[in-house]
Amino acid sequence: MKIIALAAGVAIALTTFPAAAQEDAGFNGLYVGAAGGYDVQPNDTGSGVLFDRNLDGRYGDVVRTGSGADAFSPGFCNGAARNQLSPGAGGSCANDKDDWAYYGRVGLDAQRGRIVVGVVGEFGTTNITDAVTAFSSTPASYVFNRGIDWEAGIRARAGFTPNDTTLFYGTFGPGYARIDRAFGSTNTTNTFTGSGKRNQFGIQGGGGVEQRIGRFSIGLEYLYHQYRDDDYVVRAAGPAGTPFTNAANGGNAAGTDFIRSDDKFRWHSMRATVGFRF
Repeated sequence: MKIIALAAGVAIALTTFPAAAQEDAGFNGLYVGAAGGYDVQPNDTGSGVLFDRNLDGRYGDVVRTGSGADAFSPGFCNGAARNQLSPGAGGSCANDKDDWAYYGRVGLDAQRGRIVVGVVGEFGTTNITDAVTAFSSTPASYVFNRGIDWEAGIRARAGFTPNDTTLFYGTFGPGYARIDRAFGSTNTTNTFTGSGKRNQFGIQGGGGVEQRIGRFSIGLEYLYHQYRDDDYVVRAAGPAGTPFTNAANGGNAAGTDFIRSDDKFRWHSMRATVGFRF
């Protein structure tokens, strides 16, 4: 995996630096550990679904009924529908799912005076899910879901230690994640197809505090994650004359393409860390 090879290369480069203190003092050398905590997503206010009715690759079209009315006049919600009714018609939506996350990590630090620089690589998973729902006047619901199968990251780390046992640091670098996308609908008249999983580069950044206790360390860390997710397209096809396949109403008989309007998958992590330094 490219990101693991890059982490190994940076680690080898750092080992060429001479140690500034004894191996059991300060923040020098190789360490392994784990990070775990709770992941929270921002409120995706205004999220919805966009339509390409004539399949020209441009989204923002209106899907119309046979009478010319907006087929999606009930609107959208920032979450997963509990049934086929929109909130305005007595239905409701579940909030995006915030959940636990677990990562293993390996890193290497070099201390110069009170300044510590290093690199840390991680691999793990988070159980969050992010959904958005469109409601048609049929009535029916159309739900986009996305989650993370796994995530890897390699980040630079730089900080300050006032006493060789406590470290305050910031961290930033690229992430690489497998995003799992899915779609579901209560509409049984049309058929819906779309590709699912994708590996995607993104960014990670944050900061924390680490406390050494001999060769062991414990800490608290905040980390922000962001990935671009703008290529999951679902096509609605099926019998001629439905709002999605009505070529006489400004569309295309082959169907209608859907995408999410929010093209970034992002979340915040608050977690504890543990480590052992060699």
